[in-house]
Parts: sequence; structure tokens; C-alpha cells
Amino acid sequence: MTVHTILVVEDTPANMKLTTMLLRREGYRVLQADNAMDGISLAKSEQPDLVLMDIQLPGMDGLTAIRMLHRDPATRHIKLIALTAHAMKGDEQKMINSGCDAYVAKPISYKSFLEEIKRILAKPRPATE
Repeated sequence: MTVHTILVVEDTPANMKLTTMLLRREGYRVLQADNAMDGISLAKSEQPDLVLMDIQLPGMDGLTAIRMLHRDPATRHIKLIALTAHAMKGDEQKMINSGCDAYVAKPISYKSFLEEIKRILAKPRPATE
């Protein structure tokens, strides 16, 4: 069985700890970054299978980072899930338009969170322009 690598970009220590613990318990290899620029650098160097990107980050926001990853030929194949505490009507489409494969609202429900991770990892990435 292939061990998937997931990069978590999250600036809140408690959220990072919870997310990392859940993912590691499921057998995933987890990389961590607490800001968008470090997350982009890690995505380029480590080529994870999936990036979980918090939207509310210091400095560059998560949606900007997602757009950068999605547009870069070196990272556009990486699957992207936005994590947000501010899920409002229309937000899902905004995140999908930015290049996300999905989004998960915080606080996370661990069972549905892990199901969404598995669903996105199993889904083929559509060809990009």
C-alpha cells in the first residue's frame, strides 16, 4: 500500500496538532508549515499528494497560495483542500474556482474530514490547461 504524503498549512497550533494527529493515526506521512510561503516551498520540494491549506493565514492568505500552487507547473498536479472556519454561501465555489479539489469547514468533524481526504486522494486529478 502506498503511503500518501499530506502537507498541512495551518497557523493555529491546536488545529495543526489535531489535524496532524488524525492524519498520522490513519497512516499518512504529514508535513507541516505555519504560513503560506513555507507551504508553497514545501509543496515544491517535497511534492506531497495533497495539501490541506488554511484560508486565514498571516501574510499571504490560503486562497492566494492555492492559486499559486494550482498555476505552477511544478505543483499543479497536487490535490488541494481548503480548510476554513468561515464557510459562507458561495465560498465553496470561490475555493473551487481558485483551484481547490474540495474544502472542509472548521471545526472539523474527524470522520467526515478523513472520508473527504480519502475521497480526494482516490480521485484522479483532471488535466489542466
